[in-house]
This record gives sequence, C-alpha cells and structure tokens, in this order.
Amino acid sequence: MTSYCTSAVQTPFHAFFSILFPDDCRICGEPLHRASRIPLCPSCLQVPEPWSAEYRCVSCGTPFENAFPLDSDGRCSLCRHGLRGFDAAYCFGSYDGRLREWIHLFKYGRVKTMANPLVELLAAALPRQEQFDAIVPVPLHWRKRWQRGFNQSELLARGIARKWGLPVVRALRRLRYTSSQTGLSNTARRKNVASVFAASRELNGKRILLIDDVLTTGSTAAACARVLRRSGAAGVTLLTVARADRRMPVIPHSSPEENPDGE
Repeated sequence: MTSYCTSAVQTPFHAFFSILFPDDCRICGEPLHRASRIPLCPSCLQVPEPWSAEYRCVSCGTPFENAFPLDSDGRCSLCRHGLRGFDAAYCFGSYDGRLREWIHLFKYGRVKTMANPLVELLAAALPRQEQFDAIVPVPLHWRKRWQRGFNQSELLARGIARKWGLPVVRALRRLRYTSSQTGLSNTARRKNVASVFAASRELNGKRILLIDDVLTTGSTAAACARVLRRSGAAGVTLLTVARADRRMPVIPHSSPEENPDGE
C-alpha cells in the first residue's frame, strides 16, 4: 500500500513549524510532525483500496451479490431500459473507510488541497482508451456553493481536465435548491432531482465526461446526463471518486450536512 506523496520531508523548518503551529491529523487525531498542505498523518494518507465487485453492470458499474439481475450482455435492468441516462460509469472505490474520510475532509472540512489526491484517484479509475471532447462538473445551487465556498465537483473536474488536456465546460445549471437525498428511496431520489437541471449551452455532438464526487443511486447523474443529451451531447460518461455499495448496510452519516450524489 502506498501513500499520496505531499513532497513534505522533515526539515528544520518543518520541525520549527510544528512547534509554533501544532496540529493533529484530521482523521485519526495523531499529532502531525511536519508541515503539509494536507493535514493528514502518513498512515491516513495511504491510498484507499480500489473498487472491487465480482458481479456488476458493464454500463453503470452497479454491484450485485450474484449475476441474476444482469442480462446476457452484463447490463442491469435500469441500463437495459435506458433509465440511467449515461453510457458508462467509472469510480475509484467504495464510499466507506478512508476514502469516505478523504471526501468528508474535502467536502465538509473544506480542505481544498484534498482535491489533489482525489484527482489522482479519479485519474486511476478512468481508462485511457476513453475519448472525450469536454468535461462537465455536476453543478451546485448558488446557495450551497456560497455556503461551502466552492463546488467540489468543479475542482475535481479541473484537475482531471489538466491531466487529459480537455476543456471544462459549465454546460449545466441547477434551477432550484433541492432537499437532502439522505434516507430517500430510489424513486423519491429521482423525483427530488426531476427538472432540477437545465442546459446552459449547446454541446453539438460532443462526448462529455461528467464529474461528481460520490455516486449513490445515480439519480442526480442520470438527470444531468439527460439534460446534456437534450442539449446535443453525443455521449455521456460518468466519473466519480466513490460510489455507495448498495450491497452493504447503509452507514449512518456522521455529518449533518452530508448529502451524497449531487447534494
């Protein structure tokens, strides 16, 4: 297991800094002994485990306990009926453990420097043979963006854009503030984001990479993908850092602000 490199080695400056400005790891609470732009100890900076599922849909990546829900082509019922909206979905890992802590620190702790290691995970999850014309982040409502100070999906999108040499296009806008998705059924989640998004520009046959931090049921991503297609996108692929593993019991959310899958 390797750790994310922060290029912070122990020097007299770091020792002096730690004496004047003591800090603790934001995950485990251990004292930090060196200056770093990411307030995590070496152990908590270990790269999380990547996603693993023996049975999953070849299109959306949804995991299953067995192959029964999949057709002969390996697609789930939602993808067979075109309800997903996007053509494929990639993610790095499961939304639990250290990866969940990283995302919380970035999103709710407002540690924007966490974007760097999270972008590395996004890059590792995206096959290089894929081809895109533009990258589109899932938008936040202006009120949520003002409260948080940034759109986490846009920061991730810009990091991937630099790696792939692609433009970031704000092709979506959020029309209204939606209530929390936490605790809602799949049907309720779809209703909650119905008619929430609108296109802000024509895409004219472009292949779009849609970026978000966490995929829960896919309701938000599907709503975004449908709008992108109506505005002319030739294809939409979803890329997230993590996805909720629906095979596992729901983990109680530790943050009262938390609302995975597009706020």
